[in-house]
Amino acid sequence: MPELPEVEYARRQLQRAMAGARIRRVDVRRPKLRYPFPRDFVRRLEGQMVRAVERRAKFLIVELASGDRLMMHLGMSGSFRIVRAGRDPSKRRYYWDTARLEAHDHVVFEMSTGAVVLFNDPRRFGFMLLLRPEEHATHRSLARLGPEPLARTFDANALTAQLAKRQTSLKIALSDQRVVGGLGNIYVVEALHRARLSPKRRASTLVTTSGRPRPAIYDLVNAIRDVLKLAIKRQYRTGDDNPFEVYDREGEPCPRPGCGGTIVRIAQGGRSTFFCPRCQR
Repeated sequence: MPELPEVEYARRQLQRAMAGARIRRVDVRRPKLRYPFPRDFVRRLEGQMVRAVERRAKFLIVELASGDRLMMHLGMSGSFRIVRAGRDPSKRRYYWDTARLEAHDHVVFEMSTGAVVLFNDPRRFGFMLLLRPEEHATHRSLARLGPEPLARTFDANALTAQLAKRQTSLKIALSDQRVVGGLGNIYVVEALHRARLSPKRRASTLVTTSGRPRPAIYDLVNAIRDVLKLAIKRQYRTGDDNPFEVYDREGEPCPRPGCGGTIVRIAQGGRSTFFCPRCQR
């Protein structure tokens, strides 16, 4: 499943291709993905100017001049591809050759600049919804999200507020979208290793009895930021050759210099956790 860095990379692609341009035409090539498309989906999009493309956790949010927002999720296998349309000089307009469509290209956005944005999703767990202005802050998928891990407001105090009463393990707590919005399994594993924290440690032990952050929370916040920024910078992709320090490296030596431990795998919440029992406490 695409994680936050992959969604952020997609956002940057879409921002370059869509922001400041008008959606000239929308081609919806099937009635539903994870959910059916709204009845007025095409009508509310065609002719609209795109103001910006934002990201909230793992959701992509396209802000339209009408005040509506197009909320999109990549699901298990969704991705975007940007191509250029041809131009007919006699008609002074762009044209799009549908022969260039690939299998599982389910939605096509033709932009006024000649950019063509294609959403491809073999497993069809992604979705697209249109939110009216009054729904922006209240939609159930967005309202429940915890703090954004790359926002300036995500700091030790913000994470302390989320972990203070959590009696679950750190791994389970950090994987909860209500605790940190968008943080997924791989990057929880990587951040905990970087911060030298055991995934089995109870989350609330990072907070004092008076509700203040312990030093380990500062390390954890920095680790979360660092692993996400590094993944975005290097454009990691799910399915690439393993670029990670500890994720999916069971039985390998711990990469921390001088540690001498071995990476082990355990199951938590139905997902694999990889960590070093020697240096993660």
